Amino acid sequence: MRQIVLDTETTGLNPRSGDRIIEIGCVELINRRLTGNNFHYYINPERDSDPGALAVHGLTTEFLSDKPKFADIAAELCEYLRDAEIIIHNAPFDVGFLDAELEKLGLPKFDQHVRSITDTLLQAKELHPGKRNSLDALCERYGVSNAHRTLHGALLDSELLAEVYLVMTRGQDSLGMDLHVDLPADGSGDNQAVLAEIMVLQPSADELEAHQAMLQALNKESKGACLWLKTESN
Repeated sequence: MRQIVLDTETTGLNPRSGDRIIEIGCVELINRRLTGNNFHYYINPERDSDPGALAVHGLTTEFLSDKPKFADIAAELCEYLRDAEIIIHNAPFDVGFLDAELEKLGLPKFDQHVRSITDTLLQAKELHPGKRNSLDALCERYGVSNAHRTLHGALLDSELLAEVYLVMTRGQDSLGMDLHVDLPADGSGDNQAVLAEIMVLQPSADELEAHQAMLQALNKESKGACLWLKTESN
């Protein structure tokens, strides 16, 4: 299973008013393992960032002036993302900007290039209703260190989100999700869930006798209402 954790930085909040992507960072997971095959570009947006956005990402117009334009990296990006599950925190924001950039180039919308899109913000809200579910809040909740994060950066945020996602979804697929099993790096091979071996210990005669004595005492205290005795008699 190939998954890509993706994040962008932008000149502002609204692609419809002309805001553009200035950084894109992607982290690859295969069979829930980080591969190191990441994708990262700073992008020349051909415009200034809004003051509020600049305070968040710190990427100045001067710094971005000699970077490639989105058109220069679009084909490479689409090929990198092709047929993968894309994991994004607050997906409508990033997808809206990606759709706008692709539309400028006459290319299909973002979801046409990928297998599916997973929004970790929606997942977090379902798991933690009524609580703060920003990336920083999730890092704190799940014990993912973000002490080195002073400004937002697309690649750094993707790396943090990948760690949060793996912790947040641990146990969804099987009892053995966290077992270290060597699988092919290209995602080929058996993708069956690896189940942990469960050891069942049978009680001794003395333990069974003590168990029955405890149940009889509970039954006496509850005036015959011990559910365990009723269950065992059925």
